Amino acid sequence: MLSEEIPFLAPDVAAARLRPLGGLAFLDSAMQHETLGRYAFVAASPFAEFRVDADGATLDGQRLAGPPLAALAEILDRYRCETLPGLPPFQGGAAGYIAYDFAHHLERLAQPPDLDPAVPTLGFNLYDTVLSFDLVQRRAFLVGSGHPATGEARAERARARIAAFKAALRTPVAIETPAPPPPAGLDWRSNFFAHDYRAAIERVREYILDGDIFQANIAQTFTARLPEGFDPFALYLRLRQTNAAPFGAYLDYPDRQIASSSPERFVRLSGRKVEARPIKGTAKRSADRQEDDALAAELLASEKDRAENVMIVDLLRNDISRVCEPDSVEVPVLCGLESYAAVHHLTSVVTGRLREGKTACDLIGAAFPGGSITGAPKIRAMDIITEIEKTARGPYCGSIGYLGFDGAMDLNIAIRTVSFSGGTARFSAGGGITVLSDPAAEYEETFTKATRVFAAFDAPAADKAPGAGEAGGSAGEAR
Repeated sequence: MLSEEIPFLAPDVAAARLRPLGGLAFLDSAMQHETLGRYAFVAASPFAEFRVDADGATLDGQRLAGPPLAALAEILDRYRCETLPGLPPFQGGAAGYIAYDFAHHLERLAQPPDLDPAVPTLGFNLYDTVLSFDLVQRRAFLVGSGHPATGEARAERARARIAAFKAALRTPVAIETPAPPPPAGLDWRSNFFAHDYRAAIERVREYILDGDIFQANIAQTFTARLPEGFDPFALYLRLRQTNAAPFGAYLDYPDRQIASSSPERFVRLSGRKVEARPIKGTAKRSADRQEDDALAAELLASEKDRAENVMIVDLLRNDISRVCEPDSVEVPVLCGLESYAAVHHLTSVVTGRLREGKTACDLIGAAFPGGSITGAPKIRAMDIITEIEKTARGPYCGSIGYLGFDGAMDLNIAIRTVSFSGGTARFSAGGGITVLSDPAAEYEETFTKATRVFAAFDAPAADKAPGAGEAGGSAGEAR
């Protein structure tokens, strides 16, 4: 493993300059924070591609035997190497996404009618060279493992790859921060009329009163056709400004792009230390300081939101316990307040110690998808989600992040996330429904969460966003 410190530059500028190398993975912390938003990573030019579709896993298009997560664990173990001390934690490995629908490889679930068996539900590229940033110390490092070369050729490859990245970083490109404003007036369509969404909330409440579940997360999905020449990366550069978040990401694949400005960590593994940070409970923010403080205090005191959060904490404790040492799972933070550009959230922290012999892939298998975006009990809640939403979620409510060659992992929950494919943009917004939920308030909450994503597209404000009217407006005309 070789490393070289280079002059610090803005991570989004670095991502723009490395994007021409292909296969860009930009794991971003546009909302800097001493711990949660300290690091950013830019990787490009992967040496291998790992995909999972309905038939299982492939590596560079070649079908692999066995369960997908076992195949991924074997590949990561093949390139096992320890990270260099004192540098940011991701120094090479797999980076990409796990779609919500990957859960069909883990559990027997009802399938949405539009689930395409050929569309990958997991897409990780393997990177031997990573540009990593310590945003607190304002330092940048190029790290190369030299994979997949072996022996003496490995060090030679690492040096050559670092040199190639340095050359690319010295070359300005047309699209660099600040991002140009994207075209306005996209015709956003929702899969729900307003009254249908409120009826869906009532249906979930009926399931809860009947004893099927305690909670389910229900979302509406917005889609829009994009004009010729639309650049998803330019949109992401704008999104990271309108909705700065600690767990953002931009992923570039030949057939799709994913832009995420997520505030939520799904799970991190460092050594054998496990940490999850479920978010449950949301309140809009105000430009008026006094009103904003009052809204935050109201959220902290909300019986409904705290009950929702505690239920998901219990679910995550159970999931993580499946692969952690007995009695190691703890909750050091319960219903703590975190504030972002458009919303306040209640966030809890669940920790544990991974059992000997277990890997990051075992942890994914035990806990994916995150309970904060399913409900409880998880399997029944997911079937109800499919029944009500009637569409595959894709990357939304899945996870984006990395699995390192050293065994470490950090994944977000892919909320505030837009996917681009076939000339269409798609993103979703939802919330956890409990017996105390008010259908009208839940519907409005989806727009509170979506407002900064619409803003990145230069769409109307939340109170005039597509679908906000009684009949759903233009967003509600497509079902």
